[in-house]
Amino acid sequence: MAHLSPILKAKVDELFLRWLSTPETQRVLRNDLNKLIQGRPLSPRQLSSSGSTNAIGGACRPISPPAPPTSSPNQLLRSPRSPRERSSRRPGSKSPPRSPRLENNEGTRYPMKDKHFIFNNVRIFSGCAAHLPQFHFPLGKPEDSPSCEITLSKVAQIFKLYESGIPKEDFGSVAKACGLPLYWREPLFSAAGGYKHGYVTLQMFNVMWKSLTSNYHDDASRFVRLLSAKNSLNYLVSEDFIPLLQDIVQTHPGLEFLRDAPDFHSRYIHTVLARIFYCVNSSWTGRITVPELRNSNFLEVLARLEEEEDINEILDYFSYEHFYVIYCKFWELDTDHDLLIDEKDLMRHNNHALSSKILKRLFSGCVTRGASYMEGKMTYPEFVWFLLSEEDKKHPRSIEYWFRCMDLDGDGVLSMYELEYFYTEQITKMDVLGIETMLFEDCLCQMLDMVNPKSPGCVTLSDLKNCKLAYIFFNTFFNLDKYLEFEQRDPFAAARDLQEGDCNERSDWERYAQEEYDLLVAEEGANEQTEGLYEDDFDEDEDLAEGDIMALKGLENDDELGIGNNNKNKPWIMVTGIDDDVDDDDDDDDDDDFY
Repeated sequence: MAHLSPILKAKVDELFLRWLSTPETQRVLRNDLNKLIQGRPLSPRQLSSSGSTNAIGGACRPISPPAPPTSSPNQLLRSPRSPRERSSRRPGSKSPPRSPRLENNEGTRYPMKDKHFIFNNVRIFSGCAAHLPQFHFPLGKPEDSPSCEITLSKVAQIFKLYESGIPKEDFGSVAKACGLPLYWREPLFSAAGGYKHGYVTLQMFNVMWKSLTSNYHDDASRFVRLLSAKNSLNYLVSEDFIPLLQDIVQTHPGLEFLRDAPDFHSRYIHTVLARIFYCVNSSWTGRITVPELRNSNFLEVLARLEEEEDINEILDYFSYEHFYVIYCKFWELDTDHDLLIDEKDLMRHNNHALSSKILKRLFSGCVTRGASYMEGKMTYPEFVWFLLSEEDKKHPRSIEYWFRCMDLDGDGVLSMYELEYFYTEQITKMDVLGIETMLFEDCLCQMLDMVNPKSPGCVTLSDLKNCKLAYIFFNTFFNLDKYLEFEQRDPFAAARDLQEGDCNERSDWERYAQEEYDLLVAEEGANEQTEGLYEDDFDEDEDLAEGDIMALKGLENDDELGIGNNNKNKPWIMVTGIDDDVDDDDDDDDDDDFY
């Protein structure tokens, strides 16, 4: 019989599959499964049968092995293991004897035991989630209705002072009555329909405010809804910020000197826009969502604008000195002044510090958002992202930026091949300069020890973000100047900087921007002093031009900035190098192509 066992097993499997595939069996199993999921007890049932109860497909649903009938009541007291009971079994029966108690209660099924477990001293059982209170509020946690009525009563007192409605320039008082920062006035005015009539009435504002507060319950969700009111979207694109930023430029006391230079409003606005999306839009989609805005510091910085009159004290997003440094750096590279730079232009940045291989990656589109990619060209907002990433490689967005550049195959992992690809050019540069080089194998071991990746031999983005020395990692592979600067510095100073890095209030970008701004001011002052040796006197028009230049730079006296005669009637050329007689019309046309 041993040789027949496989055949019998195959036949049993065939019969079982035939029984399992019948519609009636599947229906019963499906119903029982639903009961198990719902925690309901199972009850015995018969499958409909068109033939014998023992036939496949119509048999009784097996509950337990069959048992012989009892012969006397005394067997109720005997153990199933007793010899008498075993002897009463039919010859050839393979099933164990069944308890008479179960036979007498054949139609009774006991309910399933309630399954549960204890977590943090709390009893967790099936279906308990339905009784949990809501804890996730994507649009903010709802507030009590009386707070809305109190706000509307305060706003009503302000509207009583205006007969026909409140214009935009006076809408700041309404924003303050709502408990919002001053510069929320433009979004509030726009969402209430103010641009359609030139003013907002109390009825218009009440309708807007009730709709806003009933559906959006925190500042982040309300800000997104107000700025995207025209499109009714749950995210913000760059165009949504422009009216808000234009209002800041026109009304903030720290930017008063810029109001006389309307040609530079768009330059400043697009710089701020690029910085906002660089810091806030962590998803790289070009769309700022409510969670992204909530996780950023943008709303706090926007509120600080009301309190701080010196715009340069607002280092995040709005600093005019930072804009001045960024734009001057871009203008130095953009030799044809078409607001676009190519690979050859960018190669001159920082005295050819970057490798040619990383430059090719920058212009390949690997770090370009949306449809703004232009083959072989870099726009001004893209340059803002580049400069921020290059000068502060500790920033999370900078780490993502350079990781994308080095990830040649886009698999989310920096392989040894990719690291060697970038390092070979560094070796070539060091050989040309006569600097002792390090073999790639030695450099690789050093970098892996520094990053300590979770998967041996593969560096991921999370590995670099968890490593405090990611900036050294990147500089090693594509910025020779910064790599050598770090290698030649005092090792004790490097260790001290690493320990104090978390406590340092100023970022690498802020230090760089301050140093570059001081150098630019000193350089211009030195140039003007040299030119002053060849000038005998200044006429009245030149004095006016001098005042305009100092106003644009935010300077107050001649010691901070000297003015020469060569820039007569061109007050902006000293600031950005723009000659109004040549490029004014072209620049205005290019402003619309920033985003």
